[in-house]
Amino acid sequence: MGDRLKVLFLCVHNSARSQMAEGLLNHFYGDRYQAFSAGSEPQPVQPRAVRVMAELGIDISRQRSKSLKELRGQFFDLVVSTCEQARGSCPIFPCDAEKLHWDLPDPAQIEGDEEEKLSTYRRVREELKRLIGEMVGKDIGKENGQ
Repeated sequence: MGDRLKVLFLCVHNSARSQMAEGLLNHFYGDRYQAFSAGSEPQPVQPRAVRVMAELGIDISRQRSKSLKELRGQFFDLVVSTCEQARGSCPIFPCDAEKLHWDLPDPAQIEGDEEEKLSTYRRVREELKRLIGEMVGKDIGKENGQ
């Protein structure tokens, strides 16, 4: 377990995108990676994020939003920001980790009826699966029948 790479997913609110990314990486690649998430202005985890992850059999209902301050002093091998805002708007994590920036829309900001909102969460979830798959060098979920 000690050789797993530590990955931190960052988003301003740590309520949807970064939470889904944390759940996806830990679920599919927990043998090789240990995922965490945090934000500069943490808000409660979005219930729709929990719902669309459950559709894949991934339970993130026990995850909670965390402030960057909680992770101060920890080392990460990779830090991934998932904010749609310019990189400068997202929280910066001060360490020598490799850094990636994924420009994803915030599904919590989408207007519309419930099905339109869920559809946006699902699109973001699928894009996160694709990006994480690229990150680890294979298609996420294929080996697990997803």
